Amino acid sequence: QVHLVEPGGGLVQPGGSLRLSCAASGSLFSINNMGWYRQVPGKQRELVARITSGGSTNYADSLKGRFTISGDNAKNTVYLHMNSLKPEDTGVYYCDAHADDGRGYYRDYWGQGTQVTVSS
Repeated sequence: QVHLVEPGGGLVQPGGSLRLSCAASGSLFSINNMGWYRQVPGKQRELVARITSGGSTNYADSLKGRFTISGDNAKNTVYLHMNSLKPEDTGVYYCDAHADDGRGYYRDYWGQGTQVTVSS
């Protein structure tokens, strides 16, 4: 009933760029914020970037300057532009929407994840 679709992953060479997108659909009425998380081999899931409906953004300190998050409120869509990619960026990237379920309760909805592989 609620789906987050995350096209955009794939294989990219070191130093290259990639854009991820995430479109939320279904029974979502008011999205407070959306964000990207990732899980790289050997590490816990970590925040990549987050954006509120008002446009405020938050980034992992190590990624600020290379990654940029943006959104389209009308489409319930968030984007992640990744530049100067490194092999260490390889991992599964997950989209999250923190949204009202229609009854005034905010919950997290997750996408299935998309694989990003940085390799020559």
